[in-house]
Amino acid sequence: MSAATPLPSSPTVDLAAVKTRQQAIWSSGDYAVVGTTLQIVGETLCEAVDLHAGSKVLDVAAGNGNATLAAARRWCRVTSTDYVLALLEVGRARAEAEGHHVLFKRADAEHLPFADASFDGVLSTFGVMFTPNQVQAARELLRVCRPGGRIGLANWTPDGFIGQMFRVVARHLPPPPGVPSPMSWGTRAWLDAQFGPSARTIRTQSRDFVFRYRSPAHFIEVFRTCYGPVHKLYAALDAERQAGLTRELFALLEQHNRADDGTLVVPGEYMEVVIERK
Repeated sequence: MSAATPLPSSPTVDLAAVKTRQQAIWSSGDYAVVGTTLQIVGETLCEAVDLHAGSKVLDVAAGNGNATLAAARRWCRVTSTDYVLALLEVGRARAEAEGHHVLFKRADAEHLPFADASFDGVLSTFGVMFTPNQVQAARELLRVCRPGGRIGLANWTPDGFIGQMFRVVARHLPPPPGVPSPMSWGTRAWLDAQFGPSARTIRTQSRDFVFRYRSPAHFIEVFRTCYGPVHKLYAALDAERQAGLTRELFALLEQHNRADDGTLVVPGEYMEVVIERK
């Protein structure tokens, strides 16, 4: 390449457009059907963060409210946020059914409408990791957490089952150029880079959430119908490509399935993270 030849420039990412697209994806299907199966992750995370009764807790990108409910069950004062209103309404119904008083508020994880140092604990289970502007989202978690408070995260890992499933999805519908993988949140290096300068400590623990379904076909049907990214992908493909996607998902499920009775039992690795704020 000669000195006169211009270097290729990095693609400019329209993060607002990406966010609009993502919001449409997560609003599609019926995520709560899948989300409620993940409740144990919220319970485990609240124990890892060591929440105390009366603490002010914020659940970011809360979805249908798994961490929200887990914190409310520990008598915390909880604010639950998401940018998908329908998911917040599901969370509200779940909280009301249990008699918990929770504030539900529509909010963007990249621009949280709360003052600095407002919360003792800030949580997100498989939520904030999907923001397009990941650096900004990390800054917001730190900003609203008080000094000495804790941030608790549950993030899928790149090499775990869900990380591999998203690679299958990306082969059929590549993400926009320049948008970082949400699985970065499941790596220690990325966490250290984003949170390390503002943290007293960062503790990580590899855990498995075990997907239990009636069969591999049942898993695919539920995710095709209810899980936004997979639901939207199937809708975007013609019949031949849908069949190819189904074959790839079946192969992935068979690779990870530890059941031998026709049902599905697949461990999905995630990283449990507890960050103590300086």
